Amino acid sequence: MSDTVNNYPASIVPVNHVAPVPRRIRAYLGAEKVLDTTRALYVWEWPHYPQYYIPLDDVRRDLLVSEGHTQRTGRGLAELHGLTVGEVHRPRAARLIADSAIDGLKGTVRFEWAALDAWFEEDEQVFVHPRDPYTRVDALRSNRRVRVELDGVVLADSASPIMVFETGLPVRYYVNRTDVRFEHLVPSDTVTSCPYKGMTSSYWSVRAGGAVHKDLAWAYDFPTRQLLPIAGLVAFYNEKVDTYLDGEPLDRPQTHFSRTGGDGS
Repeated sequence: MSDTVNNYPASIVPVNHVAPVPRRIRAYLGAEKVLDTTRALYVWEWPHYPQYYIPLDDVRRDLLVSEGHTQRTGRGLAELHGLTVGEVHRPRAARLIADSAIDGLKGTVRFEWAALDAWFEEDEQVFVHPRDPYTRVDALRSNRRVRVELDGVVLADSASPIMVFETGLPVRYYVNRTDVRFEHLVPSDTVTSCPYKGMTSSYWSVRAGGAVHKDLAWAYDFPTRQLLPIAGLVAFYNEKVDTYLDGEPLDRPQTHFSRTGGDGS
């Protein structure tokens, strides 16, 4: 096998792939419902996850404010719009696809995710971006021993981890708090969200080697129902720590989290 192949499965969806969303999608700005549709489309603007494209007829047109500009995108010609609800104005919040060579996209609206306060699939809130229908996330119990170190300092040692397998990310090892050496961890105010797991309840930096390494560990006390096995457990960025599985050292995976913080959970 080529050395360039990751040791975890990556998404293989091509850019500009379009698929129907079989779920009711709603989004709000403040208390105002901006869109409500059962006819949304998934559109992959890049391979890792899709965006929603919403039929204009299912959007509150009176809340859209034309900005008088057009933009050529990889999906076609887009008219830029702001979004106004009462005293709240979100500039460049939406792109109305005025023309597209891709079937089904003309007359749809693509919103900037952060321009809206809350998104829902059916009655469940979704964070960060739409859930990719081709992504799988499994949390499996294991008795493989996991040890986490940094600069020779043991941070965790567990014989009963929960292993989380998520398409496009390295395996994450969640361990019981009683297996974590919290004397080396420093609580952080960081909060991140994940479309598949929910919102983190805790983050920690790590004090090791005479330095504090920012935001290397996290926990979900109240994960989504699909990931309930990880509730209250702690995981570390294995891109930034040394991980041993059954005594064997694992290579640090190379992802965009190797260089920056963020939600790699």
